[in-house]
Order: sequence, then structure tokens, then C-alpha cells
Amino acid sequence: MLEFYPQIRWAHVACVLASGALFALRGLLVQLGHGRVAQWAPLRWLGHAVDTALLTAALMLLTLLPHAMFANGWLAAKLALVAAYVALGTLALGRARTPRARRLCYAAALLAYVNIVGIAYMHHPLGWLHGWPA
Repeated sequence: MLEFYPQIRWAHVACVLASGALFALRGLLVQLGHGRVAQWAPLRWLGHAVDTALLTAALMLLTLLPHAMFANGWLAAKLALVAAYVALGTLALGRARTPRARRLCYAAALLAYVNIVGIAYMHHPLGWLHGWPA
């Protein structure tokens, strides 16, 4: 199955971008007062489908390269941020009680997403900050 690594990685990256864009769109709709549109069933289902494909590709990559989980700290840092991103995203899309809390959670979730991408791209726990001049 290792011969399919490039295709699985490409699918994973495509799902990351699609998932982030869909969350940004839905979060923006909530921020603009269109929460009902953001919760429209086809948008939610599309999000679930993309996230399921994303998780499937991630698990496939993990099974192809099982040593990667423990070889470096970047993957553990990325997974911790993914958990925070999911929690913040849930709050941003409507579970937070006040509009201000939803705004803060939305901004924090987007920041977490950018850091997740940076960690994955740089293969370092500091993500985009790796190699930053001291």
C-alpha cells in the first residue's frame, strides 16, 4: 500500500483545505447573523463527509508510516491542536452562549487551523515559527 502514499497524502491535503474553507464559510455566516444558513443540512453533511474523508486519509497515512507518530513531536502537537480546533469550532458555530464568545472562538479556531497547517508543512512543533530569527 506504500505505493499509494502520494495519492493518499494528496487526498489528505485536499480534505484539509476543503474542511478549513467550509469551516471558515460557516463561521463567517454565523458571524454575519446567518446562523440558520450556516446550519443548513447540506452544508453540515458536506462538512461531515469532508471530515470523514480527512480522518480516513490521516489514519491511512498513519498506518503506512506507523513510526511517524513517535519519531517527532510535530505530529503530537498537531493532534493536540486538532482537538482544540474541533472544540473551538463547535463553540464558534453556535454552542457558545454570546455573540462575543462565538467571535472569540471563531478567531481562535482559525488561528488553530493556521497553526495546524504550519506544523504539518514544516514538520516541526513550532510550525510557521520554526526557523524564525531569534
